[in-house]
This record gives sequence, structure tokens and C-alpha cells, in this order.
Amino acid sequence: MAAASRVRTFITLGLLPALSIYLLFVIVPIFWSAFYGFFDWKGIGAMKYIGFANYAEVVQDPIFWRAFKNNLIIVAASIFGQVPIALVLALVLWKSSFFHRFIRSAVFMPMVLASVVIGIIWGYIYNPQIGILNYILENVGLSSWIRDWLGDPKINMYSVSVPIIWANIGPYLILFIAAIQNISSEVEDAAKIDGAVGFRRLYLIVVPMIWNTIKVAIVLCISGSMKAFDLIYVMTGGGPAQATELLATYMYNNTFNIFRYGYGSAVSTMIMIISMILVAGSQLLMKRKGND
Repeated sequence: MAAASRVRTFITLGLLPALSIYLLFVIVPIFWSAFYGFFDWKGIGAMKYIGFANYAEVVQDPIFWRAFKNNLIIVAASIFGQVPIALVLALVLWKSSFFHRFIRSAVFMPMVLASVVIGIIWGYIYNPQIGILNYILENVGLSSWIRDWLGDPKINMYSVSVPIIWANIGPYLILFIAAIQNISSEVEDAAKIDGAVGFRRLYLIVVPMIWNTIKVAIVLCISGSMKAFDLIYVMTGGGPAQATELLATYMYNNTFNIFRYGYGSAVSTMIMIISMILVAGSQLLMKRKGND
């Protein structure tokens, strides 16, 4: 018992510095931001207490709900784009040959690039005058498909979803490869004997064995998508006419462009609450599916 107590004490002391830093720089600012949401404040000068007025204005602003709808598109694109693509690539590239390592590095490479660089690159790809996408479509006889990919409100949210998916496949690929490599070889051998190959192996063996990893990936997708900002800000700035506005760009514009720090704090608190609801809902649905 004394030895176990010493081990627990040692672990607690080892975790204490990291936990203290996390509390100081993550948890405290969250509550501090929620606190500022109760005030009318321009970032300087005196703060005026206005109660829930900022939060009431947030839920009554149609631009906020448009940004929320756009965020849901990004969330759906991330979950149904990044996760399946990363899982398929992990099944193909989980071996450790030189070729597989090279392809894994290539898929992970966008994570090394700055988001601003990725946004500029895809902005040029989508450019209606000099963009390579429209150039390719014109030269392969698909001129009718040429669009103003970032300027057309009907398609621009789907257009910006593509670089977001492309830029964030790498981490999920590494996550799934690690999970697949941890599947017991005895389970794999038994599956082969029972004829579970191809899609049956994926559905009956791989997915159930890495289900907890998939749940973690879904949480990361939702949390990352709800705070998406940099790529959208570089490519469209939330325009045209708020057609690509996200919750993070909406919060940024209100906080730093028109200096409504109290209102921006209320928006950031709402983003956190919505993220928690979406994460909890996804985990509840996946728990039921896993139990079935």
C-alpha cells in the first residue's frame, strides 16, 4: 500500500505543472471570457454591466445563425470527409515499407505548412481568372463547370470545405494507423480463417476494434471545425456578404473590427457551449451504435 501511495504521489506531482499551466491558460480564460460577456466594453475604458443583453443579441442576430449553419457544413465535411479518407488511407498505408512511409509523409505534409500559406495556395487554385481549376476544366472540355468558386454563395462553402479536408487528413491518418497496428495478430489470423477479408474485414474486425479511436477522431473533428478561422479568413474573409461567415470569423469581426469586446466574448462563450453540445451528442450517438 505504501508503494502504491508513493506511485500515486509521484504521478500527481508529475502532472501538477502541466495541469497548472492548462488551468491558467485554458480553463481560466474560458470563464474570464464568459464573465466579459456580461459587460458592454470596447477593450479600453470602463466596463458597463448589461447582464444577458449580449447573449440575447447573439441568439437574435441572423448573421450568427448563418455562421452557425456554415460551421455545421464544415463539421459535416470534416466528419464525412477527413475521417473516412484517413481510415481508408490507413488501411492501405499501415505497413512500414519505404513507399508507405513516403506516402504517409506526403499526406501529412499539409499539417507542416502554415494555414495562411494553404489559404493563399487554394485561393489561387480557385481564382476565376488565373486559377488552375478553371483552366483545367476549360482544357478538358468542361467549360460549363467553370465557376467563381469562392464568390458564388451557392457553392463557396463547399469550395472552402475542400482545402479544410485536404489540410487535416494527416493527423487522423497517423491516429488510425497506430490503432490498426495495435490490433492483435491473432484476431487478424482468426478473421482470415473465417473468411473475413476486404470489406468484411473492415466492417467486422477493423472498425469495432478501433471504435474508440474513431470516437476520439470525431471529437477532434468537431472541436477543430467549430473553431475554424484561418483558412476561411485568408480565402474569403467571411464574404461575400457573409456567405462564408463562420462563428470564429463572426466573433473576430465583432471583437477586433468594431471593438465590441463584451459582445465578442459572449459569442466565444456561445461557440464553446455549441461545441460541447455537438461533441456530447456525437458521443451519445456513437455509444448507442457501439452498444448495438
